[in-house]
Amino acid sequence: MAKSVSDVMTPDPVGMTASTPLSDAARRMKAEDIGDVLVLDGNSLRGLVTDRDIVVRALAEDRDPRTTTLGDVCSSELVTVAPDAPVDEAVRLMRDKALRRLPVVDDGRPVGIVSIGDLAVDRDPDSALSDISGAPPNQ
Repeated sequence: MAKSVSDVMTPDPVGMTASTPLSDAARRMKAEDIGDVLVLDGNSLRGLVTDRDIVVRALAEDRDPRTTTLGDVCSSELVTVAPDAPVDEAVRLMRDKALRRLPVVDDGRPVGIVSIGDLAVDRDPDSALSDISGAPPNQ
């Protein structure tokens, strides 16, 4: 089992500016086969937008994805973890705050993201969630 967050995180998360239209972010998520993008202000983390945020906070509210920006719908009160933190700390934070994804930040700069799937692959490799997380993407 991994000892630190850096051992389980997905490195080099996709980051986009707050002024990026949702449609651009959705296309990037599709191209990269990811479910979230970090919202950046320069090199600093400002928020997080998931594919679900796009659906629930924009499309279900009849907002135009070409003119609605990431800054309009991002979660901005983020919980983060350091790359050298123990994996148990990430698990605790995700459990306590009911999070599915946890940005990994080093000196104020995002360097990775930890998902429930990442933890399942590390902690319980024989679980259904681990199998799903390790499977090739659907097209």
